[in-house]
Amino acid sequence: MLSLYFRKQGWDVTAATRSAEAIRLVEESSFNIAILDVDIAGENGLELLTALKSRFPKLPIIIFTGLGADEEILAKSIALGADGFMGKTESLHSLFNEVQRIARPP
Repeated sequence: MLSLYFRKQGWDVTAATRSAEAIRLVEESSFNIAILDVDIAGENGLELLTALKSRFPKLPIIIFTGLGADEEILAKSIALGADGFMGKTESLHSLFNEVQRIARPP
């Protein structure tokens, strides 16, 4: 759903369903931003956040989660280097605005 929405907004989108795939994609290409779920196909999205930030510290990352405004996850995400945090209950328009605010220019 996110891929379709952002493509309709004119963005190039690459999606990954596994952490290893996401890391490989970021190693092989240049990205302006990453949007991560806390639960990626049963994997821990915060571990992926840590791995990406350790290898690519300037890559802006938004945590996008269905867990809502869980204060513990929010605090941990920010401590691990997330640049933004959005709940899946928020509108896609709000997420799009956050991406535009945070994304580094191409």
